[in-house]
Amino acid sequence: MKILCKGIDMSDAVLKVVKACSTKTTKPILEGIKLTAKNDTVYLMATDEEISIQTQINAEILDEGEIAVPGKYFSDFIKKLEGEEILLYNEEEKLIIKYADSDTSMQLLNVDEFPQINTEISENKFSIAKSDFKEIINKTTFACAQDDARPILKGCLLEVENDTLSCTALDGYRLAFCSKKLREKGGNFSIVCPARTLNEIARSINEDDEELIVYSQNGMLLVSVDNSIITSRLYEGDFIKKSNIIPNTFTTELTVNKNLLNESVDRASVLARGDKNSLILFDIKEGNLEINANSSIGKVKESVKIELNGKDMFIALNSKYINDCLKYISDEKIKFKCTSSSQPCIIEPTESNEYLYLILPVRTSA
Repeated sequence: MKILCKGIDMSDAVLKVVKACSTKTTKPILEGIKLTAKNDTVYLMATDEEISIQTQINAEILDEGEIAVPGKYFSDFIKKLEGEEILLYNEEEKLIIKYADSDTSMQLLNVDEFPQINTEISENKFSIAKSDFKEIINKTTFACAQDDARPILKGCLLEVENDTLSCTALDGYRLAFCSKKLREKGGNFSIVCPARTLNEIARSINEDDEELIVYSQNGMLLVSVDNSIITSRLYEGDFIKKSNIIPNTFTTELTVNKNLLNESVDRASVLARGDKNSLILFDIKEGNLEINANSSIGKVKESVKIELNGKDMFIALNSKYINDCLKYISDEKIKFKCTSSSQPCIIEPTESNEYLYLILPVRTSA
C-alpha cells in the first residue's frame, strides 16, 4: 500500500476510529487500525469485537493494499502532522511515514488477523431526526450500570412501537426514560444496545434535523453517520420492565422551576461531596422546598419556591443522581413526585410524557 494524503484528513479519520480500539485485550490486533487503499479512497476501521467504527478519506492512491497499524501510537503521531502532506507506505513489516523533509517508521501488525466486520445489516430499521436521537441518548445513557455484575444493564433498551422510539436505562438505583417520534419505521421491535455504542453515535452526530437510519439484525446494530459506519453487538437477555418499577400513585407532587432547583442542588452538591453517600435532603412543605447538605466540609441550607399538591415530605437523595437528571432537561418547570422517604421518586415534565427519571431515596436517621 502506498498513499499520499493531507495530514488533517488522516488525523480526523484516525481520531474517529481509534475510539473503537481495545485498551485491554490479549489480542494485539484489536489495538490496531486497519487501513485499506482502493481506487481513490482510504478506508479506516477499528474494532474491539463489541463496537466497530469505519470511516474514509480521499487520497492519492499510488499502490492499493491494506495494512494494520498500532492504533494509539499511530493516532498520537498522525495528530502531530495535521499541517503536513504525508506519504504512507509499507516496507516489509514496517510503515514508513514521510512528511516535509523527514520520515518515520512504525512496526505494523498482521493485517490478516484483523476481524471480519459484517456491515450487511438491514432487517429491522427506523429513521429519526439526528437531533432527536442525540437527545434520547444524552437523556438516558448516564443511568446505565458501569460494572459487569449485570451486563445487560450496561445497555439501553430501545423499543420501536407504532410511530415512537423509546429508550430506557437503569442501574438498580435510578432509571432514565425518553421517547421521540419516528420519521419512519420498518416494524415494531426492541433491542438492548451498549451505552458505549450509543454515546459514540451521539458524538458523531452534528446538531441538525437531518435523518438518521438505524438498522438491526441478528444481534447487531448499524448506523451510518456522514462518512462513518458504526456497528455494534447487542446485548442478549431480558431487560427489566419499567412498568414493574415506576409507581402508579403518589402522595406528594410538586411543581418547581427547573433552573432554580438545578442551581440550588448544584451548590448543595459541593458540600455534599464530603458525605460518603453525597446526600442532599429535601424537606418539602407548602410553598417551599428546603434543600440541605451537611458533611464534614460544612453545611448548606437553601429554599426554592414550589407549588405543592399533597402531603409534606422529607426525603434524602444522592446529589449526583439529581444533577445527572437535571443536566439535560430544558423545560422551564418540572414535576417531582414521591410517596415516602423510602419509595422511588419521579422527575418528569409538566406538559408531556416525553421523559421520566426515577431515583431511589437513601435511608437516613435524620
